[in-house]
Amino acid sequence: MKEFGYQRVSDVPGALALLGADPGARFLGGGTNLVDLMKAGVERPSRLVDVRELPLDRIEPAADGGLRIGATVTNSELAAHPEVRRRFPALTQAVLAGASGQLRNMATVGGNLLQRTRCGYFTDVTRPCNKRVPGSGCPAVEGEHRNHAILGASGHCVAVHPSDMAVALTAFDAVVAYETADGPGLLPLADFYLPVGDTPHLETALPQGALITGVILPPAPVAARSRYRKVRERASYAFAIGSVAAALDVRDGVVREARLAFGAVASRPWRARAAERVLTGAHAGAETFAAAADAELAAAEPLPHNGYKVTLMRNLVVAVLTELAEEAAR
Repeated sequence: MKEFGYQRVSDVPGALALLGADPGARFLGGGTNLVDLMKAGVERPSRLVDVRELPLDRIEPAADGGLRIGATVTNSELAAHPEVRRRFPALTQAVLAGASGQLRNMATVGGNLLQRTRCGYFTDVTRPCNKRVPGSGCPAVEGEHRNHAILGASGHCVAVHPSDMAVALTAFDAVVAYETADGPGLLPLADFYLPVGDTPHLETALPQGALITGVILPPAPVAARSRYRKVRERASYAFAIGSVAAALDVRDGVVREARLAFGAVASRPWRARAAERVLTGAHAGAETFAAAADAELAAAEPLPHNGYKVTLMRNLVVAVLTELAEEAAR
């Protein structure tokens, strides 16, 4: 591991100043992803600016009736918060589906959004990787890609984003709040992650040197009846091979509103807009749910060894939406 400096900060301006003075510096939250990548030689910061003591550790009501979640709130705190559990149960379920209890105690909301892919070629510095070294190639296209992307990928990168939390936040139109030396800003999560295109090393639309200060969840009554379902290769402590965050408002057997997002199928959490359009105003039944899944997955371009994900996601969507519709009918 490369030698690095370490400095703890207690205010946002001080954190921004340190990063501005040292282009090689990185913000450190829980370190559950960054430190692993440093050990592997993928990340080589000159300095770590520890932001855990910033006053960003609260979950509070937002002015519009939504929730504001501070960037240093831990994943465990987020999952346990009574308002999150009551108003956004799929978010609680998504967080609890990620990692282990020990890691959730350390991992922060801001850091979770910024975690990087777990593609084996990305984490192996002896192999080429366009995300790590632009222009070096993507060996996953012809190599090991069983758990890789089926939507929105390109020949330059087929890795997937690993976050469970971000999938639920995407379904509920979350907005990322940040600070820069020039002042604060807001970035809808729908625009936060950049399309992979031919620049997979450019992962987010955050301005250079920006510090995430929180996540804002707008009011979403439909989210009170929501669910997150994750499929993985073992029962615990494993990244998804497919996941769904879903919410349904069903009245008199008709879908009045639907929210749907997919995880582990693209380089970013995938908002299933085509599926939502099929669902809205339609009968809440298995045939509609299958049609919605098919509408979204029509754009899938699986590789030779990950085509199973298309069937997996179709079945997962139908199962989760059926459970929500049955719950609404009780």
